[in-house]
Amino acid sequence: MGNVNDSLTNLMQCDGSMCAALVDSNSGMTLGRVGTGMDLDLAAAGNTEVVRAKLKTMKSLGLNDSIEDILITLGKQYHVIRPIAAKTGLFIYLVLDKAKANLALARRACQEAESGLVV
Repeated sequence: MGNVNDSLTNLMQCDGSMCAALVDSNSGMTLGRVGTGMDLDLAAAGNTEVVRAKLKTMKSLGLNDSIEDILITLGKQYHVIRPIAAKTGLFIYLVLDKAKANLALARRACQEAESGLVV
């Protein structure tokens, strides 16, 4: 178990990690952030809309399920969004350099960060 900064710092050990944040999807605000390469406050607010849209769509479709993670693949980056199951309204946001990252290991690291996170 670790605090927010410890969990995010551990997440940055993944190959290709550029930056990571813990985000409150109710407000779009970051609760913690590490790394460089982009404006994480702006990214957090934008990806909050992604999470809200997916949840709304799932509700409209009558899907009785939860989001495990959302992957956005860009030309040079992977963006992984992982809602915190035990703390509704929070998600981990990880940005990876696509050329250096192992996506499977990064998803696993997000899962481990989620399970070890103390908020």
